[in-house]
Amino acid sequence: MGHVDHGKTSLLDAIRNTRVTAGEAGGITQHIATYQVEHDGSQITFIDTPGHAAFTDMRERGANTADMIILVVAADDSVKQQTADSIACARQAGVPLLVAVNKIDLPTADVNRVLADLAGYEVLTEDLGGEVLCSQISAKEGTNLDDLLSKVMLQAEILDLKANPDRDAQGVVIEARVEKGLGTVATTLIQKGTIKVGDSFVAGEASGKVRALIGYDGKTRYKEAGPSTPINIVGFTGVPAAGDILVVAEDEQTARELAAARSR
Repeated sequence: MGHVDHGKTSLLDAIRNTRVTAGEAGGITQHIATYQVEHDGSQITFIDTPGHAAFTDMRERGANTADMIILVVAADDSVKQQTADSIACARQAGVPLLVAVNKIDLPTADVNRVLADLAGYEVLTEDLGGEVLCSQISAKEGTNLDDLLSKVMLQAEILDLKANPDRDAQGVVIEARVEKGLGTVATTLIQKGTIKVGDSFVAGEASGKVRALIGYDGKTRYKEAGPSTPINIVGFTGVPAAGDILVVAEDEQTARELAAARSR
């Protein structure tokens, strides 16, 4: 999360080695997308949240689905309104922050100013004797990205993040849309358990049975998806809202009854 133009999507691009920003309206992220990357044998799932003020509610949703938030601050621009909003958003959701000071390759970069400004918002990084992990990076040059990912893994260890894959799945709908030939497709982040093709489920006022599980690349099909996996679920009746909790039900009838009860 962070201010517009501070390099959030460029950072994700650099981590994924693909190009997104240029294709979006004026290079600004319009929707929340999820990706998974591998680092030292572990998978890290990223949710890219929009930076514009108009998207505050979406951004809050992004914060409420995450285990931690990477606050991206440009070294040449320091703390801006949306940086402050993101800090407030993380506090409200009770989600810990990691700081990524981006654009350190620019001649006008002033990392010390950024850290001092953040301290003004009670975000104290390690360099200043605080507990917030911080990486100084350049998304454009690909500098220190490994350091950032290692700190994400370290934070996960500190937080002791664990999930049980051997139970009925529960997840959160990131976004839902209707696609030609597939019907309603919901990008869902599985948080507990494992979802399988054929499972009946309910999400908000929508229900259904999993017809297909498609990877975030839009092509790969899976038989099942476990915790922290972003997956596109096909098989809804109705369209769930972003932020709805998806829960696997005993059978289709139970799922339908639960959805109907919620829509009353």
